[in-house]
Amino acid sequence: MLHKRKIIVSIATSADGFIARPDGSVDWLDRPRPKGNYGMGAFYKSIDTILWGRKTCDMALGFQKKGATGSAFDTSVKNYVFTRNLQLAAPAGVELVSEPIKRFATRLRQKKGKHIWMMGGAGIIASFLHAGEIDEFIIHVIPTFIGDGIPLMEPKRRTVPLKLISSAKFPDGVVKLHYAVHKSS
Repeated sequence: MLHKRKIIVSIATSADGFIARPDGSVDWLDRPRPKGNYGMGAFYKSIDTILWGRKTCDMALGFQKKGATGSAFDTSVKNYVFTRNLQLAAPAGVELVSEPIKRFATRLRQKKGKHIWMMGGAGIIASFLHAGEIDEFIIHVIPTFIGDGIPLMEPKRRTVPLKLISSAKFPDGVVKLHYAVHKSS
């Protein structure tokens, strides 16, 4: 039996549900991490593809310009950036995508490979969820309120039932919630 490639959102949020400050800053994530880094190493070994929204891509490139060494993108995995503007210069190791989400996700799932990491941000997560193309959410809730910012996904009236797969708490107060998205038949 061929295993189905899953599209998995794995992301950190503040305790009040934001993935970044209004300006995109994630300074509140700069904190000591416990041994095992919340299981991110194991998760990273389970994927071979990363999906980025254009704003999240721009933010990663901004970090690189501020002095981070190396590429903003791990070229050992396939990186897709969703944008309406295909005239942008794609960074090394990145393919720009403007095709409809349903068609893209179907094509991607048909290729052999590991699972697919939906990196974010809020717009692309909402678009994939609306299209029924997110299988799981792994949310690391950081025990910090930031008061205002970019929500986990763009606001829209929706009801999306989730099934808890697992939860874990870490010594530093971080809680990891792993949900499957209920798919309607």
